[in-house]
Amino acid sequence: MVQRTVLTGARVVLPSGISTDATLTVEGTRIAGTASGEAAGDAVRDLSGCWIVPGFVDLHLHGGGGASFSTGTAEEALTVIRTHRAHGTTTMLASTVTGDLDDLARQAAVLSELAEDGELAGVHFEGPFISPHRCGAHQPSLLRDPDPADVRKLIDAARGTARMMTLAPELPGGLESVRLLADSGVLAAVGHTDSTYEATRDAVEAGATVATHLFNAMPSLLHREPGPVAALLEDERITVELIDDGTHLHPAMLQLAFRRAGADRVAFITDAMSAAGMSDGSYALGPMGVEVKDGVARISDGPTAGSIAGSTLTLDHAFRRAVTVDGLGVDQAVRALSTTPARVLGLADRVGSLEAGKDADLVVLDADFRLRGVMRRGAWVVDPQ
Repeated sequence: MVQRTVLTGARVVLPSGISTDATLTVEGTRIAGTASGEAAGDAVRDLSGCWIVPGFVDLHLHGGGGASFSTGTAEEALTVIRTHRAHGTTTMLASTVTGDLDDLARQAAVLSELAEDGELAGVHFEGPFISPHRCGAHQPSLLRDPDPADVRKLIDAARGTARMMTLAPELPGGLESVRLLADSGVLAAVGHTDSTYEATRDAVEAGATVATHLFNAMPSLLHREPGPVAALLEDERITVELIDDGTHLHPAMLQLAFRRAGADRVAFITDAMSAAGMSDGSYALGPMGVEVKDGVARISDGPTAGSIAGSTLTLDHAFRRAVTVDGLGVDQAVRALSTTPARVLGLADRVGSLEAGKDADLVVLDADFRLRGVMRRGAWVVDPQ
């Protein structure tokens, strides 16, 4: 018999708005309904004083819990997945880091199996097809131009689970590779780029639809050289990633992106590396050594020493910061952390909002927006009791 779980008393963020008296019913792995009033079930939970929001969706995530997707082992990948699920991310892409093509292909093969098993939503290749002038925490010696044949090799290695690839479109082969990605059903993301405004517009016309961590690892917005930021913000076809950890972006820049793009075109990401959910100390991001101090990760040696190396962010903290520090509405935060990224991935029929028939993926937050519970496909990952 399918278990019926009923959640009562909480404020529930629905596509139609915030309901103060909705009763959310879960049957098996799916949401059965969000009606007003009381309902009976096998397990009734009174969540008075709490919020219920959709499970978070992360488009850009490298590691957590001391583990990384880039090691190419299923054991480490599962540690990353479990770490971020416990912080409310019920759907996630596995992001790789610049490496040798054969190593990346091997990583993709392992990650594709986890995607096929439903543990991941797919694979995101960040590098090696990025600008040496904006490489950030990527190993400069491993960068290469985006030859379409190499791009195809990585797509094929992921066996149908490649969902996104970040590249610098101004590099030789860049626009052709963007077209290849678009034709292959893979999201082409502009990032780690030294592109001009005009070249970025060309990439959008070629099929690019995502801006990888907007503002970071790209030229600044200038009055005579607007660069990629202006081109990506102004085009309605582009979804912009933002890292809201208090380190990567000044609050004014986040507000600028929201005012120009709106919550329907903003996707909050973590860009988290292995130290997410862990204490300060020494870690790795791909082949690069990283030192984490006061929660901020930086490359510890080599030509890019001192560069920010991803984040230690989890999306529950991003949600709380968005509402309590950045002044976003709860409904705006839900769209940026759940609804918009789910749509970008083509998964809006299954996740990203609390509606009957969708996966029972949800997050319970207390009155101060601190995480209290996480449910994925009808089972509690973190029990709110």
